Amino acid sequence: MTSRRTLLKGALAVPLAPVAARLRAPEALSLPAPTGPYPVGLRTVHLTDPTRTDPWVGGAREVMLTVLYPAAVVRGCPRAAQLTPAEARRFAELAPRIHPGLPSEGTVDWGAVRTHGRVGAPPLPGRRPVLLYSPGGGDCRALGSSLAEDLASHGRTVVLVDHPGDASQVELPTGLRTTVLMGPPDPATFRTMIETRVADLRLVLDRLPRLLPEASGIGIYGHSAGGTAAVYAADRAPRVNAVANLEGYLDLEGYPDLAAVPDIGRPLLLFRTDGFSAGADRIDSSWRGVSGERAVLRDANHWAFTDYAALVPQLAAAGLVTAEARTALVGRGDPTRTIATVRRRVDRFFARHLP
Repeated sequence: MTSRRTLLKGALAVPLAPVAARLRAPEALSLPAPTGPYPVGLRTVHLTDPTRTDPWVGGAREVMLTVLYPAAVVRGCPRAAQLTPAEARRFAELAPRIHPGLPSEGTVDWGAVRTHGRVGAPPLPGRRPVLLYSPGGGDCRALGSSLAEDLASHGRTVVLVDHPGDASQVELPTGLRTTVLMGPPDPATFRTMIETRVADLRLVLDRLPRLLPEASGIGIYGHSAGGTAAVYAADRAPRVNAVANLEGYLDLEGYPDLAAVPDIGRPLLLFRTDGFSAGADRIDSSWRGVSGERAVLRDANHWAFTDYAALVPQLAAAGLVTAEARTALVGRGDPTRTIATVRRRVDRFFARHLP
């Protein structure tokens, strides 16, 4: 006779199998399509700075970039994966440790997520603004794909910058690098992280004339630690025309190479969420007295400025992220509205100041 325990086990197994199968299918997790009139091309770039020693592993500093741009045609050009196979395998292991609440290793095929960027598509001719993006601490550049693609689809070139050592993982020609961060950094680590990011962004700025000679103006935007780095990188870079800080602290008093609270003298967007309670006091105090355009993203939390805004609600709908974890990561708001609001606000800011 079949036991009640066996029946329950069998009943529970029925819905779980289709969920696992769906999340391993290529269409399981998706990023929203860009809204602009242009298709998006994509290429990757590796930079080395022989003048700097990498603070995390020694040797010359290396940086990886993804360049997104309006494409002339995309026929025959494949959509890029969000992560390389090696990055996806490592991210599956690291994700729940970097952002508690994300699914455990072996639950989601992160390598199946596709962006809307077409690899190797020929760029649209002509000059256009260039935007640099720096991701949040512990995050890789690929988690900024959705916003970057949307900005590129409206006629800009967008450069996603990875910062090896604090990025969750990044595949370099020399191998896979993983993060040194497992939880909030101590003050010394945070200082090293920001100063390294600022130097990385200034390296890209220095290489732009050769890398992207079509640039008609330059902007920088970043999330969290990337927003911090964006503001400080622009402080002594007159070629930067506008900066958007997506919920990054501005309280680096005492840093020898960085101003205490920089007044960059150029348009600055200070964009925050209403749900980031863990950092609200520090945001309030560090933004006090800073001149800039201010905006608040409602019913959202800190990582709603990234691709998690689209991915986490899908994982929650599949039962792989709890309601509490979803709220802590991206907030309770409708992801369609959240994503559209972020895209629209950032797009309009740069459209005004980098036409």
